[in-house]
Amino acid sequence: MSLQPHDRSVQRNAVIRRRRRAILAVTLLMLAVAGPLLARVYETVEVRGAEFISEDDIRATCGALPGVDYAGYELAAIEDCLMLTGAFSRVQVYPNGDAMVIDVEEVDTRPGRIEAALSYVSQDGLVGELSAEKYNLFPGTYGAIRLSFNTDVRMLELNFYKADALGETLDLGLDIVGRDADFGDRSYAERGLRAEPYLAWTPSGGLRLEAGLGWRDYRMTDIAAGASPLLFREATDGISAPYGRVSLVYERSAEEGSDGSRGVLPGYAIRLDQYLWNLGTSEPLSDTRFEIRTRLPLARNYRLLTTLRAGSVSGLNGNATRAIDRHYLGADTFRGFAPRGIGPRDAGDALGGNHYFTGSVEIQRDFGTVLSVPMRAGVFIDAGSNWGLDDTLGGAIDDGWHSRSSVGLSVTIEVANTPVSLYVATPLRQRPGDETQAFGLSFSARF
Repeated sequence: MSLQPHDRSVQRNAVIRRRRRAILAVTLLMLAVAGPLLARVYETVEVRGAEFISEDDIRATCGALPGVDYAGYELAAIEDCLMLTGAFSRVQVYPNGDAMVIDVEEVDTRPGRIEAALSYVSQDGLVGELSAEKYNLFPGTYGAIRLSFNTDVRMLELNFYKADALGETLDLGLDIVGRDADFGDRSYAERGLRAEPYLAWTPSGGLRLEAGLGWRDYRMTDIAAGASPLLFREATDGISAPYGRVSLVYERSAEEGSDGSRGVLPGYAIRLDQYLWNLGTSEPLSDTRFEIRTRLPLARNYRLLTTLRAGSVSGLNGNATRAIDRHYLGADTFRGFAPRGIGPRDAGDALGGNHYFTGSVEIQRDFGTVLSVPMRAGVFIDAGSNWGLDDTLGGAIDDGWHSRSSVGLSVTIEVANTPVSLYVATPLRQRPGDETQAFGLSFSARF
């Protein structure tokens, strides 16, 4: 019995449907098998070209995470996602060995700003400021100018910085600083100008190494009648010479332990500065400064803060230091004492010291919002000394180590988005002639 035309058409369509289903099943099977094979796991996600936007923010914005499978179309989706933010003029995402590379070119959304400020710190008093900054002042270069002034201090700063100038981790900078200071509690005036080009190496987010070679001109003049005879000996109309600087900075924020425990790793910041002043003259100086700060979260809303500072300046050619070379402690650097309040003195003049050491321990508590104002407060103890002169006028000046200490309370509040810090302190140990200061205040309001 032969098939009718209608029956043959039905049979042919059934065969075609079976073939289509078989092809679809094979295709789905191939995709299921090949999909994971085409996807890759990247051990790191590397961001290139970022200048103003945090690399961590770029990674997190569109989900570019290490240790996750990504297929090619997903890399393209990350490109599209980043471009949709409007922050970039170009984005390329591509594999490079075990790394996913996100290469970006940022839109210059922060061309610059001009700002005025009024600040107060116990060391310098009430200070007015005018500043201006501009990104891409020159191609790829940040530039800033700042003028600070009051009746005692006038300072002009110029800063230029070019990231990745000599490679991915090598930056170039230039600092120019002019300062004219004539404090009412000192018997002389200090004036100086220095310019320093420097190279900065940033191999990781927390580590920074700088090396600079600059020129400084500084002078100590206008010695007041009745001042210490040592100040008359140290007066100079000007020393102009090159200098070198090497600085090392390392920082790490406090974070939870990697083992998932409730403990935390302390945050800390370490800074070491080594200056070699007056190179090529008969009065070369070595000036070393060290600081370490730690922050350890304790129980809920509590933290422990510690600070250690030390420094030493000395002549390298048997030469003596001057008052404008030496270090001074007091006010914000040693709470409970006035600016330049401790250290060797003669005829009522603070002479500074070749060496200094201070340590501070403070326990702070965050109180949240009090009377609609964010507030934290703490209790602290400071201790240290400021000592050492090359010339004691034949032993007439006591320049020995004499420890001092103080205890006090600190409070930080925020008023109209302006942090205001104040403290009340009293000396526990002091020396005759020290100048004390029970109250300290600092803030900076910008307009």
